[in-house]
Amino acid sequence: MTSLFNIEIRKALREDLQFIYNLVVELAVFEKEPEAVTSTLADFDAAFDSGLIVCTVATLDGIVIGMTLSYDYFSTWKGKGFYLEDFYVQPEYRKHGVGKMLFDQFLVDARDRGAKITKWQVLDWNEPAIQFYEKNHATFETTWWNCKLPLE
Repeated sequence: MTSLFNIEIRKALREDLQFIYNLVVELAVFEKEPEAVTSTLADFDAAFDSGLIVCTVATLDGIVIGMTLSYDYFSTWKGKGFYLEDFYVQPEYRKHGVGKMLFDQFLVDARDRGAKITKWQVLDWNEPAIQFYEKNHATFETTWWNCKLPLE
């Protein structure tokens, strides 16, 4: 059993980006869309260096085992928002409170950045994630559809 005392939640450093990128690829495999990841580590480097993305990592004995990747956005109805793009904990470290620690830090970061709302997406078949968000008092929008248009 993983001890929470060995888990560290901290802001990501530039040298963590390779691990974060690897976790994003793991997440895409879990979501059954590994071919959908077309970004590169260079894209992550540029986004991190410019401040476009905010990353937090969970480490166990110095090894990255989970992460959140977020960014600011603006809601014309609510004002400043903070979007949780990716949230992933490696399977062997789930059910030990790591996800809760990362999610709580995401909420702290949102408040620290002056956000009035947070948003994210969850797949309709990902029952463990849905239950996690319900337990953390999230509401689910079911009347809005996501839209996208690739520009490449």
